[in-house]
Amino acid sequence: MAEILILNGSPRAPRSNSKQYAELFSEQCRAQTKYLAVGRDNQAELCGALEDCTDLLLVFPLYADGIPVPLLRALKAFEKQPPKRRPTVSVLINCGFYESEQNDVAVDMVRQFCRQAGFPFGSALEIGSGEAILGTPFRGSVRRKIKKLARAIETGKHCNLRVTMPIPRGMFVKASTKYWIQYGAKNGVTAEQMATMQIEDGAQDEA
Repeated sequence: MAEILILNGSPRAPRSNSKQYAELFSEQCRAQTKYLAVGRDNQAELCGALEDCTDLLLVFPLYADGIPVPLLRALKAFEKQPPKRRPTVSVLINCGFYESEQNDVAVDMVRQFCRQAGFPFGSALEIGSGEAILGTPFRGSVRRKIKKLARAIETGKHCNLRVTMPIPRGMFVKASTKYWIQYGAKNGVTAEQMATMQIEDGAQDEA
């Protein structure tokens, strides 16, 4: 029976979208799961937790087209102190971009880690529009993909999955632009300022 360690690799772990995705996975998974979040100084705890699991699910957001630094530090610790029985590593990654393919490089980074450190690689679920989709009527499409990911890890029949908002790209861009304009207004920033380097120039002048 699979014992899955769900590791939240988000720098904002306690209040992150990744935590919500991890919770959805736990709800859909029939195997025993344990949840941990990457912290600044808990590498020893994480390395110890690897000893008791058959599978490791990395749940994290795309950061600068790659892996968040706290998660990268954890992976380096796993490479230096590997468990006696290396678990199979799977990925559940989300990004704010519409295209789920934006996550490809980060998933390849995890694959490279697995090759280098001797960990088997399992399944991957790449989520596009991950910042917003959970708060829309399309939440169910994510839930179904997460259920498929859970079954793949449970059975060892691994696969690669993708999901994003099932709306035209132009509609997504329009909605996201409206969101950022409203977000900027709440923080005293105009749409014109966000469209230029004026904000950064102003910050430099004040420094």
